[in-house]
Amino acid sequence: MDVYTLFPTISTSFIVISAILVAIGWGLIIKGRREAHKKVMLAGAVAALIFFIIYASRTILIGNTNWGGPADLAIYYQIFLIFHIILATVAAVFGLTTIVLAFKERFAKHRKWGRVTAVIWFFTAITGVAVYILLYVLYPGGHTKSMIDTIFGL
Repeated sequence: MDVYTLFPTISTSFIVISAILVAIGWGLIIKGRREAHKKVMLAGAVAALIFFIIYASRTILIGNTNWGGPADLAIYYQIFLIFHIILATVAAVFGLTTIVLAFKERFAKHRKWGRVTAVIWFFTAITGVAVYILLYVLYPGGHTKSMIDTIFGL
């Protein structure tokens, strides 16, 4: 495994871990186990943050992966990728909002936001894994230059 696939594999693993923790946290709150729910959901948020740090670092230092599949599928991949990016951005904003509401002890709003946020996060995780499979398993692509190299003309 080279540097181009190592970081995407690790970051995608953290998305999966995060989604699993959110599912566990949801189950815990249904059972009325608030303290356990809080700990598991914060662990899920940390896993998501680790994903983002790895993803952003890879994008800046190594670069992203180009589509490596058939040209006639590229437009469908691009549409899917845009959907995933929008979903992930919404999930991040909703996730932060949900966490803030919990810390402010505004539990009625936290409950409403949390249900929506969790569902969006599950779809984000699923589409993120699909992007990983498309780029690194089914159609390994080419690699672009890092942002650092691009900025400094290296």
